[in-house]
Amino acid sequence: MSSVVFLPHAPSSVSDVRKRLCADLRASGVYEEVADDAAVIISELISNALRHARPLPSGEIRVSWTREGDLIQLAVSDGGSMTEPRRTRAALSSLGGRGLSIVETLSDGWGVSHEDDGTTVWANLRATQQANGHTVPMVKPMRIAFDHSA
Repeated sequence: MSSVVFLPHAPSSVSDVRKRLCADLRASGVYEEVADDAAVIISELISNALRHARPLPSGEIRVSWTREGDLIQLAVSDGGSMTEPRRTRAALSSLGGRGLSIVETLSDGWGVSHEDDGTTVWANLRATQQANGHTVPMVKPMRIAFDHSA
């Protein structure tokens, strides 16, 4: 499963993408909790792009997600900014600056790549979790129904 969407460089883009991402992930069998974490991550990445970066030359931002097995990769591309997205720990009392800390907490890793037309901030999320030292799948098992009347 993969999707790429181009959206206006506007706050309304956040809720539109959250809904579509959650629907896609749930339809592919990912548990609601993992889809919700992915939605928070993508919201933070889009919000940072809107707050700190220019749009792509088209005037939009590009948002993409891919699920291959248990790996979900989320990415937001923009026209770049004067500052580099970086790992910081914002104080709990600060009015902002916690977005990438949230991404780091919820994801299995994130990073930044630069292209000719802008910057992409990506995050990886696994559709698995650790429980008592064992990896537990966070993907709903597929049920196959057989027609026994034939």
